[in-house]
Amino acid sequence: MVTVATIARIGTAIGEPSRAAMLYALMDGRALTAGELSRAAGVAPSTGSDHLSILTGLGLVACVQQGRHRYHRLRTPEIARLLESMMVIGADEMASTSCRPVRTGPRDAEMRFLRTCYDHLAGGVAVAMAEAMVRQNFLTLTEETGHLSSAGIEFLRGLGWSFPSIGPSAQLSCADYSCRSCLDWSERRPHIGGRFGAELYKFALKSRWVMSVPGSRALRLTPRGARVLETEFAISPARLMDAGKGVH
Repeated sequence: MVTVATIARIGTAIGEPSRAAMLYALMDGRALTAGELSRAAGVAPSTGSDHLSILTGLGLVACVQQGRHRYHRLRTPEIARLLESMMVIGADEMASTSCRPVRTGPRDAEMRFLRTCYDHLAGGVAVAMAEAMVRQNFLTLTEETGHLSSAGIEFLRGLGWSFPSIGPSAQLSCADYSCRSCLDWSERRPHIGGRFGAELYKFALKSRWVMSVPGSRALRLTPRGARVLETEFAISPARLMDAGKGVH
């Protein structure tokens, strides 16, 4: 049972700067060692272990044993969603206390353009893809849930996506490919989260639309990916870029 005390403990855990840094380091979906997380937080290994004990005890981080090594990851996508929402709230607070215009999200142009949000796509490209799919009636997306239409399924099949056998309605159930909106940190408009969002990210990697950037949540849009955005999603990557960065 969730109590006020539980919420307070979770808030206190996330609010400690070193633990917040560890959680942020896990936002790209990777599983990292205690030593790697300690370095990310700038603390000694012994201190890092203490922080990880608190985070795992509260169910924010899960520990995975592989051979002699232990790795840590965010326990659920909902934890990543919580952290992303906190980034939005933090930026809003900065905007309300400053007289100068505040640019939302990260300063890094590549991060703003295209990045991961735990296990799905985020940034300007991801938001534009979500809006294009909704606009063309390929996808219905609400705050809590969403689904692909029959036209959306055929659209993705045309791009090479293989679906399991589906019924006469040509609509996948939420249990198959559940999706929801996830408020984008930099764009302040929703991108696609949930299981479908995760599968879309995997498909983009497999199809070589995007490439990972070592040591970063940023992703690079490939020339093939840029062509797909233009021809299939009716999106102009050039308009989404910041000073021409992002396509390689």
